[in-house]
Amino acid sequence: MSVYVGVLVVYLGILAMIGLIMGRRGRTAEGFAIGGRSVGPWVTALSFVAAYYSSVVIIGGGAFGWRFGLSTLWVGAGNVLIGTTLAWIVLGRRIRRFTENLDAMTLPGFFFGRYGSPRARIFSASVTALFLVVYNVSVLKGMANAFEVLMDLPYWVGVVLSGVVILFYTSVGGYLAVVWTSMVQGVVMIVALTLLTFVSLQRVGGMSAVVERLNAIDPGLVHTPGAWGWAGLISFTLIVSLGTWGMPQLIVRFYSIKKDSMLRIGTVIVTLGASVAMLPYLTGAIARVLVGDLDSADQAIPALTRLVLNDWGGALFLAGVVAAGMSTFAGVLIIISSSMVRDVWVHGLGRRLEPATELRANRIMSLAVGLVSLLIALKPPALVLVLTAFSWAVIASTNLWPLLFGLYWKRTSPRATLASMIAGVVSALLWQAWPHLGLPALPPALAGLHGFVVGTSVALVVIVAGTLVGRPAPEACVRRAWGSEPSAEAGVDAAAAVPLGPRPAIEDLET
Repeated sequence: MSVYVGVLVVYLGILAMIGLIMGRRGRTAEGFAIGGRSVGPWVTALSFVAAYYSSVVIIGGGAFGWRFGLSTLWVGAGNVLIGTTLAWIVLGRRIRRFTENLDAMTLPGFFFGRYGSPRARIFSASVTALFLVVYNVSVLKGMANAFEVLMDLPYWVGVVLSGVVILFYTSVGGYLAVVWTSMVQGVVMIVALTLLTFVSLQRVGGMSAVVERLNAIDPGLVHTPGAWGWAGLISFTLIVSLGTWGMPQLIVRFYSIKKDSMLRIGTVIVTLGASVAMLPYLTGAIARVLVGDLDSADQAIPALTRLVLNDWGGALFLAGVVAAGMSTFAGVLIIISSSMVRDVWVHGLGRRLEPATELRANRIMSLAVGLVSLLIALKPPALVLVLTAFSWAVIASTNLWPLLFGLYWKRTSPRATLASMIAGVVSALLWQAWPHLGLPALPPALAGLHGFVVGTSVALVVIVAGTLVGRPAPEACVRRAWGSEPSAEAGVDAAAAVPLGPRPAIEDLET
């Protein structure tokens, strides 16, 4: 126990120190929200890995590996190829350029700048903030489960300990503290997962022994789709892979990178780092062989760690789980606070704030949201990955297509965008609630589909059909997004070089 305590005290002390140092560099609202667009490719890439593959994937992915076996490796492959590499290739460069052209610091802010729609801005900010709180609950639950099994601490102690440290360095240091601590956390997480996988495979006798013993337990644990079924496997692969394309805490990494040319090396780094996404699903399946009955599948990875690693290895792995969870939780706090203060309070309700007041409001909001998440996490419902999938389904149904079409289709209609957001959210929620509404049972072929598939499918149809028959976005918004019109910082010379006539201020469009 003393080893665990010593490692955690040193590790958490380092994170707090980073928060204090970075707090001196983020003294504006832009610095708090996106670090002044000054972050390099290594920090951006590794912080993306830590924020994506959080304690949700380590604990929740391991739980699914324990329940459904080796078919869950397809989920990990989707995380790497679709959720990481393809996202960086398709979204990264355009998001970096467009958000700078539009002076946008949040995803709802991008929607307003790109479409000139204040309603889309407020709706996206509100839905995102609400369901990111649900996601944060799952992150805290994952960390607390690790404390509970590895250190024999009560669940609530793990929740409070994790939450308090995160709230400190996030509110003090802002986005720069989040990305720099996330880089450290990403390295710790990668080392810890690699160690656990290597030692677990040695303990069980290699991969062939894993397959043989899983097959003896249940042949469905070694075949695809096996016990999961095609509908469930495809749904969850899509939601935790394609669904990340609409998750603000990951998208913001593209806002903050110093130059869009750095995204090329960043894509290589992030792909290599993201390969760890395969490991929790594999170690979860190994845990099914080595660990007996569990009170909850979410205890599979912590229980396996306690069985196969010594105290030093277990302490390192606990630090990895805490690292992954903290990086995600902190990033979500920044997103929620920035969206609520800037997109809802300042621009949505027209309550202007001085720069110093806005920075203080961001810090207060991040503390408030973190405390709410912490209180809910003390008695959370469902499995970790189930909570994650639910929140991601709603957020992705809101943001995915308006973001993608906003980057690639100039004609995309503002009204169609808002209608798509509303239809996606309603469809995802209705589908998730269907079994509890007393309605006729769904056909077996559809029953396994997750609300993410339904919500994003409906949202896609609405935004395409609405754009084809609706009015396109204001020309000034389109030209500004694509860089055809000088931005507010461009100055007189740039304006003279591109004589497009007077540009309405972004605040004028909002009114």
